[in-house]
Amino acid sequence: MTTLQTVKVQLVRSPIGCKESHRATVRGLGLRKVNSTSELQDTPEVRGMINKISYLVKVL
Repeated sequence: MTTLQTVKVQLVRSPIGCKESHRATVRGLGLRKVNSTSELQDTPEVRGMINKISYLVKVL
């Protein structure tokens, strides 16, 4: 039995005025309003999404 690693992400800046693909990435991570948090599985795909919008989010 393996334990799944998780990563907690918080939206710290508004995606208004950003590229449409960056806004879609924010929504894909399950983030809505500023200061909302989402706990996701730590996979390479999720890490790539976080790196793409690193200027908008904070990893907790």
